[in-house]
Amino acid sequence: MTRYVMLRGSAAVASANSSRRTRGDSAAIDDLDISVDDLRDRDIADLQRDPDIVAACPTMPITLIKPYRSESGKSGTNWGITAVKADQSAHTGAGVTVAVLDTGIDAKHPAFTGVKILEEDFSGSGNGDRNGHGTHCAGTIFGRDVSFRIGVARGITTAFIGKVLKDDGRGSSEALFNGLSWAMRNRANIISMSVGFDYPGMVASLVEKKWPVELATSKALEAYRGNLRLFDALMRVNKAQENFSASSLVIAAAGNESQRNTKPDYRIAASLPAAADDVVSVAAIGRKDDKFDVADFSNSLATVAGPGVDILSAEIGGGLVSLSGTSMACPHVAGVAALWWEALGKRRTQANPSNVRANLITSAQEGVFVAGLDAADVGQGLVSAPTDK
Repeated sequence: MTRYVMLRGSAAVASANSSRRTRGDSAAIDDLDISVDDLRDRDIADLQRDPDIVAACPTMPITLIKPYRSESGKSGTNWGITAVKADQSAHTGAGVTVAVLDTGIDAKHPAFTGVKILEEDFSGSGNGDRNGHGTHCAGTIFGRDVSFRIGVARGITTAFIGKVLKDDGRGSSEALFNGLSWAMRNRANIISMSVGFDYPGMVASLVEKKWPVELATSKALEAYRGNLRLFDALMRVNKAQENFSASSLVIAAAGNESQRNTKPDYRIAASLPAAADDVVSVAAIGRKDDKFDVADFSNSLATVAGPGVDILSAEIGGGLVSLSGTSMACPHVAGVAALWWEALGKRRTQANPSNVRANLITSAQEGVFVAGLDAADVGQGLVSAPTDK
């Protein structure tokens, strides 16, 4: 028996892609259903013939993109705010809703005073953050000042917090798919995800169950491929709703598996979910003299880059903590995206994922990096907040 996650609703997908769809119709994402079941091989064959199945795949483990703790930058200023020019922007993210899919949030932290926080647990371990990862990420996106500024978009007043990882930072892809569809159904403008699909972990788990390494690797690859297809299917439905003001801009951390500190060539491309269609993937940069450089751990081939080394943000229980990772870069980009969403609305330009994504790319800073940096390491460049009024 294999545990499968299934996306149902082919009619809804066809409707979402139809030119005859009207603004008054219910959005396709509302008609989709994600379910999980333990299936035998013969059940899977029947599943593939079911016209109502949009996509199906074996569940696989997910994990937070584990950050590195740092003792530097404990006080003074948060360099990431300045690097993305959020301190020069007249915009605050007012009127923009954001969703953070992570380990939950410490909603009582002073950084979140005045924010309407709507929590939903998909992990099975209950709402609230007992890990700290989700709280740190949320603080970078919309946290209020704690001694000094930590949040990029401090005008955000509504946040959807989907707990897709357990307190130990681990979870299953079914939780992520449920959390993602929940955020989309709630019309979150921006969805931030600093999580990754744990392909090596799945291989190790199967080997521990006495699977031969070759078979374990192939089985995990099958699951990874299937999960990518299901994620892409969900993103297609999301994109099809854009003209009806019902879609979300999805942003994800590229991953921390590269090891440039060991050897410059030891780098890998952005992993799932950052590698899925229409997801803005984010690399991490740090400071080097008066310039910026890619972080040793940051995966390559991301869409854009954000500050991800020695980032101060909210710590569970109160106070601040400094962490490094693409997990920290991703919420910087999500915060800047919220500023652009607000700015486009004020310009009477349609604020939607495509337009916000386009502005993130066209306004990205390119001449701020150290000499000889490979463009593949930072994508289109370091994101920049709108600085006009």
